[in-house]
Amino acid sequence: MLTKLRITAIAFICCMFLAPGISAQDTTATLQLKDMPLRLLDYRSPMQGIKDGEGVTEQPAMQELDNFQKDIMSRISDIYRIHIKAMDAQVSNDPLEAEAQINDALAATQGLLDDYPEIRGDRRFTELYRSVISEYRQFYGITEVGNEPEGEIFAIQEELFSEDDSWMKEEYDFPDDLALNKTDVPLIQNDKVNRHLVYYTLRRPEVMETWLQRAVKYQPMMRKIFREEGAPEELTYLAFIESGLNPTAQSWAAAVGMWQFIRATGSVYGLEVNWWVDERRDPEKATRAAARHLRDLYNIWGDWHLAMANYNISPRGLKRAINRAGGVEDYWAAYPYLPRETRGYVPGFIATTMIGMNPEEFGFQKTYEGEPYSYRVVEVDGLMELTELAAAAGISTNELKDYNPELLRWATPPGGKYPLKLPVSTDREEFLANYQEIPKESRSQNITMHTVSSGESLGLIARKYGTTVAGLYGSNENLSSTIYPGQKIVVPLPQGSVSEISANRPTNQQQSVTSRTSSSSSKVSAPANSTPVTYNVKTGDTVGHIAEWFDVRAWNIRTWNGIGNTIRVGQSLTVHVPKTRESHYKKVNEMSYSEKQSIERKQRQGENIFIASANTSTDGDNYTTYTVRQNDTLSEIAESFGVGLSELRSLNNISGNRIFVGQTLRISSN
Repeated sequence: MLTKLRITAIAFICCMFLAPGISAQDTTATLQLKDMPLRLLDYRSPMQGIKDGEGVTEQPAMQELDNFQKDIMSRISDIYRIHIKAMDAQVSNDPLEAEAQINDALAATQGLLDDYPEIRGDRRFTELYRSVISEYRQFYGITEVGNEPEGEIFAIQEELFSEDDSWMKEEYDFPDDLALNKTDVPLIQNDKVNRHLVYYTLRRPEVMETWLQRAVKYQPMMRKIFREEGAPEELTYLAFIESGLNPTAQSWAAAVGMWQFIRATGSVYGLEVNWWVDERRDPEKATRAAARHLRDLYNIWGDWHLAMANYNISPRGLKRAINRAGGVEDYWAAYPYLPRETRGYVPGFIATTMIGMNPEEFGFQKTYEGEPYSYRVVEVDGLMELTELAAAAGISTNELKDYNPELLRWATPPGGKYPLKLPVSTDREEFLANYQEIPKESRSQNITMHTVSSGESLGLIARKYGTTVAGLYGSNENLSSTIYPGQKIVVPLPQGSVSEISANRPTNQQQSVTSRTSSSSSKVSAPANSTPVTYNVKTGDTVGHIAEWFDVRAWNIRTWNGIGNTIRVGQSLTVHVPKTRESHYKKVNEMSYSEKQSIERKQRQGENIFIASANTSTDGDNYTTYTVRQNDTLSEIAESFGVGLSELRSLNNISGNRIFVGQTLRISSN
């Protein structure tokens, strides 16, 4: 960067002619020039380090986007708007509004990643993700490293999916006379599969050795479940490349467990996830959900390779790759147009399946020692501390957690009985005798008292106990945003599951609905606590649009109705929606296209579209009444009805922000 502008003489001459304040005889006049300020940007200046011909490309300044790219960019733009609202709320010293917007931005970001897993490598998305997570961590006072992948599989994937092939053996000797049992999933051998075979047998054989040892424990259980669900048993090898058979594996994108379910997909198949419990980490429950999910995807595509690809990528992303390949629904034809991670997915599955079915031919042991997955169940009360339960069973707390990986906190979840898993060798009667001796004071309560420490904020306290800042305000009369060391704050602990936790099946697994295709029929799980509504297809509708209007995934629409991507005007589709919001979603069928898109835009921008359309009535005096529901905040209700927060407080004689479930609020209709 130049520190002085070297054009003093030219500037002086120009000023002599143009500036009225400088005459011809002012021959000694000089211009005072300031140093250019240093701009500390976190990227390389485009004006530095470029040689002739370097970095010059013949491309337009802005490339034309297809509909897929436009949708992603539009959603990123909407999330940034929510992000800005969160910062504005903090400037206005409104922690309740800030918390709502911060969590909305985080939920929208995660939702975008859930819908399109393939965008995790997109530069715009990673920058958005970094900004949203940073604001979330700042608000809740999170200082420890977070969102770090857990499990060796992610480093392996990074190496396998890289462009570096220096380790690849050009002439790999494929085992002669390899005896492959007949499989439902075609095990094709080609150069892409060979690359993975070389990696697991020559480059990193210790990785495959570890997985084969884990398979002794888990695969008998997994094969049994896949048989029960009518899915090919060889698909159990997909868990090798998903997680390395690690029940607690977690990706930076918040996919969790042996089968790497994102929260949204897991909930569709009945897996309970809350502050206390994450059933995606339970190997038995997650395996059953995975078997059903893979079977449903096969019902959509009629091809196991495409079904597996759709397990890793969004339906829209997969269809886009197929279209770019000429429209033929064939994984290998679409291969060049798939994201890097998905390109390695099916070849990786085929390679691990070949090795797992013939370990000796690939240089591994025929069998490995180990005990199959087993346990015994004893029911215990909610909010029992794990240290006390471990002592009663005569095992360590870590061992108890290994048997119950779905437990996330220091105690069993609140509510009813919890099916605690213990080693088969545990003496049931002895455990129960010890359990009865646990003192009552060792049992946790639904509400706790927190003493503020130096440096703590309301956000940090809320996160520590799994509640919200709004929850703290609701439990503490006259609570201020400024707190001080030694102050006592009542903290409500989060609720557990609505349903009693199941021992070996997804807790929210519901009755099945039938899905039909021309080639086969199977059963598809309906979401928990949902009710079906009917939507009649209109001109211009797409499966993707309908999914957005009903806040579900496009593949949900396909699965529930046994269809592909083609729909026709007048066709009736069944959509499963939350029972609590049935009245809102029933109205969608009668709305115009512009009305539906308008609601979708509002929702993307962080507006709660459900409050103003639910639990309201008119009292005849130009006032609307609204009944407060769980997780409502006063500021959110005010914004939804377009009234001022102070006006809402005044009309209802509220001095602070505290409201309670079931409370009736009066809202001016004007």
